[in-house]
Amino acid sequence: MSATVTLTIDGREVTVPRGTTIFDAARVNGIPVPTLCHQQNQTPVGVCRVCVVDVGARVYAAACVRECDPGMVVKTDSAPVLQARRTLVEILMSDHPSPCARQQASGDCELETMAAHMSPAARTPAGGPGGPAQPRYARRLSPRGRDDSSLSIAVDHEACILCDRCVRGCDEVKQNNVIGRSGRGYTAGIGFDLNLPMGSSTCVSCGECMVSCPTGALTNKRVVATELGGEQLDPEWVLQLPVFKGVSGTFLELNKGAVVRRTFTPGEVICREGEFGSTAFYILEGAVDVFIGSPIGHVKQEDAHAGWLSRIRSRLASRQEHVRQEENKQKWIPIDAPVDLPYDKPIAQIGAGELFGEMTCMSFHPRSATVRAATEVVVLEMLRNVLDILQKNKTFRAELDRKYRQRALGTHLRSVPVFSAMPADFVEYLQDRVELLRFSPGQVIVKQGDPADAFYLVRLGFVKVSEAHPGGELVLTYLGRGGYFGEMGLLGGGVRTATCTALDHVDVVKISGEDFHLMLARFPEIRDGLEHVARERADMNRQRMVTAETVPINDFLVQGLMEAQSLLLLDLEKCTRCDQCVRACADAHDGVTRLVREGLRFDKYLVATSCRQCRDPLCMVGCPVGSIRRRNSLEIIIEDWCIGCGLCARNCPYGNLNMHPFEVKGPDPAQPSRQIASVKRKATGCDLCMEHEEPSCVYACPHDAAHRVEPLTFFASMRAPGQSPVGADAARASRAAGDQSQRRPGAGTEATSK
Repeated sequence: MSATVTLTIDGREVTVPRGTTIFDAARVNGIPVPTLCHQQNQTPVGVCRVCVVDVGARVYAAACVRECDPGMVVKTDSAPVLQARRTLVEILMSDHPSPCARQQASGDCELETMAAHMSPAARTPAGGPGGPAQPRYARRLSPRGRDDSSLSIAVDHEACILCDRCVRGCDEVKQNNVIGRSGRGYTAGIGFDLNLPMGSSTCVSCGECMVSCPTGALTNKRVVATELGGEQLDPEWVLQLPVFKGVSGTFLELNKGAVVRRTFTPGEVICREGEFGSTAFYILEGAVDVFIGSPIGHVKQEDAHAGWLSRIRSRLASRQEHVRQEENKQKWIPIDAPVDLPYDKPIAQIGAGELFGEMTCMSFHPRSATVRAATEVVVLEMLRNVLDILQKNKTFRAELDRKYRQRALGTHLRSVPVFSAMPADFVEYLQDRVELLRFSPGQVIVKQGDPADAFYLVRLGFVKVSEAHPGGELVLTYLGRGGYFGEMGLLGGGVRTATCTALDHVDVVKISGEDFHLMLARFPEIRDGLEHVARERADMNRQRMVTAETVPINDFLVQGLMEAQSLLLLDLEKCTRCDQCVRACADAHDGVTRLVREGLRFDKYLVATSCRQCRDPLCMVGCPVGSIRRRNSLEIIIEDWCIGCGLCARNCPYGNLNMHPFEVKGPDPAQPSRQIASVKRKATGCDLCMEHEEPSCVYACPHDAAHRVEPLTFFASMRAPGQSPVGADAARASRAAGDQSQRRPGAGTEATSK
């Protein structure tokens, strides 16, 4: 058999090696055949059919997959063939968002370029010449739309033409095996891993799929108008760093400016606590001090003078002056770094090979600590897309995890009060047995009703703990660094009692059920502590649900009252709008009221704007040092290591948290030997006037119109069949019951470790 074949293409006789496709035979002889799904470095698949040619058979053949036969006569530019291609391009364009992201950015979308030259009719002016271009065919909108979960690559499923070039680039060129086909017919599209969002998949953002894609379905998320202020780096130099081993050069080339090198002299501040940022830092050389400069102290309120309505003065007080329930258990302050800070002296030092600012970079939370160069320091400062790449880089991640196991796991475990007595030998035993897992925003970590097989400790980010009920989801709490979950299922029957979901980028330490039970068997004090917490959580949940069953849930949900556990109500039939309650609150709190006589209405009551002690406390989400939490009584309190970033005040949907300024003296961060006066802020909220027998606003109301109530109990009695709306006596009784539950130690707790 001859090693070559001879055929005719558009009247020209050509000879090519046996096995050559018509597309390649035409290409090497200078005969153009258009294609969208085929690239030189990929296996041809013939899915777009734009390369169809006439080979004298019943149907046209796809030139990229049809091999040449001896004596074959091929027509690539006959009128019927050109018309077939135009029709194919028009159909593809009918589903294509024009201009797509690639066409807008660089003007080189292969489909739109082909349509402009081959099929001008693919877009016809609406309303005559000069009108906006409209498709000839009805557009098919993708049910999947856009996927912006990846920090490096934007995915637009509507622009995808299912050419499979990204699939072959990922599999054949890079051997990452992340992308594949998903769905059938109308729902067909590309998918990542087991049809996950791209950002949640094992994609390493190498960029090969973007380079392969002929349209704007996969495009680079470029850094726009961002000046990091450091030394711009050559991608080739960056790739020589061990930390970037395995990272794609294509990605670094496309994202120049997203990682820079910066040098700091001793004493120079790299970042400050409370400031918002969008970058993380990796130390190449030197060491840095990590500390909290804000004064450690509560916002203590005390009587300034006696009188009919005492005035309250606010000042900062130490724990020794103002001992509160559960106060002295916390010995460590969680921060956004590979270490926690000791409470008594909140300062630590980290060196080369360490990463800090990760939570700020990934989730845009405020900086949790001030970082100052202890020696001359060289760092890499990077944006989210670069950090995301490193987090998925197996070499980099393995090194960070190794350092965490060796240096930080023990401190992290002992920073949780219930584990504070764990000996070093058992920590060493756990070092190589725990799993370090990462979850993307919205990803479920454990689901209510599933078997309980492990215990989890939050290492980074925030986790929402919720229960599913017939009336909808009920949020129990939010857990940050040092929080834990999973013990109730392991201790009480082997079934998950709640669903835990990642609110942002979350890292957890997973301890297997086997090791968890071994820990409890060896250390009875840890078992006692966990069982005590589990009992309190279970009792609180039962009490809440028994009360909630008698309440008109629909009415509560409409107005958001289900979120509250303590409300200030104004009886509008008695209220004369004298504003005595507002003035009393202002007089009691340095002239700044924590009460606004506006809000939602339920029946004849106005729900005034004051702290609701919410059941879904959004104020707790994102606190960079975990200083806002709940007591066992569900009262929201702010710990003395608050750094005054103001995030809780911004998160509160009702405007009930305020930032209180205090003038303090302390060392200058730039020159520690020099004392300076500065203004530091601390978050404060309505504390029910705990220093008084009842809130000032209620005490001052001359018409018995203001009441502090526990809403479930109050509205349940008001709506009970056959009963009239409650009067003043019932309201006062409900208020007293609510106040008693607020003040009684151990009245219940939430699903948190703090």
